[in-house]
Amino acid sequence: MISAGNLTKNFGDQLLFENVNFKVNPRERVGLVGKNGHGKTTLFHLIVGDELPDAGTISIPKNHRIGYVRQQLEFSEETVLKEGMRGLPKGQRDHHWKVEKILAGLGFTSKDMSRHPEEFSGGYQVRLNLAKVLVSEPDLLLLDEPTNYLDITSIRWIERFLINWPHELMLITHDRAFMDKIVTHTMVIHRRRIRKIAGNTDKLYAQIAQEEEIYEKTRINDERRRKELEEFIDRFRAKARLANLVQSRIKTLGKNQKAEKLEKLQTLDFSFRTKPFRGKYVMGVRDLSFSYDPKTHLIGNMDISIGARDRVCVVGSNGKGKTTLLKLLAGALRPNTGEVVVHPGVTQGFFAQTNVSSLNDARTVEEEIFFSHPDVDRQLARNICGTMMFEGDTALKKIGVLSGGEKSRVMLGKLLVTPVNLLLLDEPTNHLDMYSCDALLAALDGFDGAVVMVTHNEMFLHALAERLIVFQNDETCVFEGNYQQFIERGGWKDDEVSVEYAEEKNLRNGEESHARVKLTKKEKRRRRSEIISERGTVLGPIERRIAQVEDKIEAQENKVAELSQEMLEASQCNDGKKIAELSQSIHNSQPTIDKLFDELEELTSKFDKQNAVFERSLEELDQI
Repeated sequence: MISAGNLTKNFGDQLLFENVNFKVNPRERVGLVGKNGHGKTTLFHLIVGDELPDAGTISIPKNHRIGYVRQQLEFSEETVLKEGMRGLPKGQRDHHWKVEKILAGLGFTSKDMSRHPEEFSGGYQVRLNLAKVLVSEPDLLLLDEPTNYLDITSIRWIERFLINWPHELMLITHDRAFMDKIVTHTMVIHRRRIRKIAGNTDKLYAQIAQEEEIYEKTRINDERRRKELEEFIDRFRAKARLANLVQSRIKTLGKNQKAEKLEKLQTLDFSFRTKPFRGKYVMGVRDLSFSYDPKTHLIGNMDISIGARDRVCVVGSNGKGKTTLLKLLAGALRPNTGEVVVHPGVTQGFFAQTNVSSLNDARTVEEEIFFSHPDVDRQLARNICGTMMFEGDTALKKIGVLSGGEKSRVMLGKLLVTPVNLLLLDEPTNHLDMYSCDALLAALDGFDGAVVMVTHNEMFLHALAERLIVFQNDETCVFEGNYQQFIERGGWKDDEVSVEYAEEKNLRNGEESHARVKLTKKEKRRRRSEIISERGTVLGPIERRIAQVEDKIEAQENKVAELSQEMLEASQCNDGKKIAELSQSIHNSQPTIDKLFDELEELTSKFDKQNAVFERSLEELDQI
């Protein structure tokens, strides 16, 4: 168990958090959220000992092993497999199959295992560092934006891996859907405090919003009452016969501390400027082919017409050509064959992963936006800076000192300067926090033009995609439907990449597993029936108990919601006694809810583990 007591940390002249306390209990998977720059990564550095707190302590049990993915890319072995095996715990240094399974899940092929680590891109080298941490089986696993360098198949694999993680986990990610599927608890750095609840981000944000609404309404009522007391004292201070009443109100005024108005938090709130477009299609792609190497084709014979208000998402594994396709559509690359025909009335905005490097480190944020387009004046540049959360003097910060997330916001700010009717976006959510991702999603949804976007964020895919360009099985195809329809019709056929690798390895070594013994169709049906029947017998009681616990949680939460509504009404009536009673009732309800969530977590974990055994049995039966 990790615990923090009265923890305080400053970053320069900025107070990140003050006198905070929290615990991470055994087997908890905790999602850490908060705005960029509010101290999430700094908290991880404090836990691993890379930084020291200004005050307070972090208590870690003796011999408790912490796994944290370092950004330094230093490799000492000649092959990917040997480098990955360096992460294995003592006593398991020869368990190469564990490393192979995790490397395969993270997108390394069987041929990659024997390649030198330095032959790979920076993204794959970060994956190798991640694999070394995962195979080390630490007591506490710290993951800071693990999906940034992963494609969808790898994200789906690591999602399943982390759901079954047997120890503690703390996770920072901008991908809300990914986090909510994994975590048992959510912890937020908010207004320089840290708070933790059982449940996901939706529950956390709803609870914070409700509490702040009640606080603000209570503060306004108290302020009105305070003003009335002050007016009474000023009016009757000189009246001798009212001296006792005046003194009584002075004492009341002294006892009631003035509640401070909540500080307005900066939030990213923007919209793209739309240039009117009268045509039906902004772009047509005909028989498009491209490759960097004549022997291999990244994109072959692709055709698509993009409508004036289409939402097209480009998906697939890394290295298959998604970014290249976007560059072809933007005109940054020329196709080997075929053509990209752009309507003459189109003005496009292009956001690329590599464009961050095009920012001038010597310029300020304001200057970078000011010089991005001839029509921009200083006032517009300042307005855009404010929109992208660079208010006041922060707009004068040099590009060179900005974080990755801040640079991404500058790139988005530059896109806002010119009216466009086509947006080409390559992984725009990388380095943004959850709040910024929500704002971007809303801005794209409201954009009155066409959007073509490369993304691995499944929340964005479900919310926006009306059509898909899919890179899969060395082919590029257009799927005429949304992302849910794509999943329902087969979706990611290569999702179980580790199975594919294991089969290749068995064939390569000339091994034949017991599962490959041939069975008659009748025997397979009999065995399947037995497995399904046994699964129902074992899992049925667990499922029923899960349903009961979920019903109890819902009932308790409804009760708390009713009490909160009554407290709000009591606040409006300034009924202090009622507020105190209701506050105590709400406080007394929370331990019951937490206990039910703990039971639900245990039941769900038990169900997932036992169900996985039956699923593996059915999969092995299908392969016979």
